[in-house]
Amino acid sequence: MNGSLMTPAARAGDIMNLRSIWNDGRAALNGRWVLRHADVVGARVRVSGRPTIVNEGRMIIGQRVQLVSLIATTELVTGPDGTLEIGERCYINAGCSIAATQSVRIGARSHIGPHTMILDNDFHRIEPDRRLERPESKPIELAENVWIGARVIILPGVTVGADSCVGAGSVVTHDVPPRVFAAGVPARPIRDL
Repeated sequence: MNGSLMTPAARAGDIMNLRSIWNDGRAALNGRWVLRHADVVGARVRVSGRPTIVNEGRMIIGQRVQLVSLIATTELVTGPDGTLEIGERCYINAGCSIAATQSVRIGARSHIGPHTMILDNDFHRIEPDRRLERPESKPIELAENVWIGARVIILPGVTVGADSCVGAGSVVTHDVPPRVFAAGVPARPIRDL
């Protein structure tokens, strides 16, 4: 249709569509650049902002993963013996810190809320005379389609079952069964989903 015959609403819609295509392409190029040190990066990965990526071990990012690092910096870190796997179609929100010194696995279609911490090691002992020692790592696994709310802390050795949801501000110290809503400090199942 001729541009002069288009209504103002139609022109605005076209502009919004072009802007969306531009931003999507920019996020895809940014994803390739930012994740260039990852071992595997799937197709159509999107990165918004500038996350901190440190890969000293093995980092696998599935297809169509979205990483947001606009308001607060998102951090993805693997130690020399660590493996971080993020399944396809996962969404990692701003300010998340995910560190794997042994193993952190995030299942496909999972959503991680802003400022969530997922660490498979405490990085120091609690005994006063041993605080400079690093304890043993324990793997963390989030099954498929898990939803983690804002500011959740997931401690070493925890498994969150498929289709479960963890409420905002929770501290997950023990395994969460599949298809439950868990919340609290420490997090416990509140109801079935």
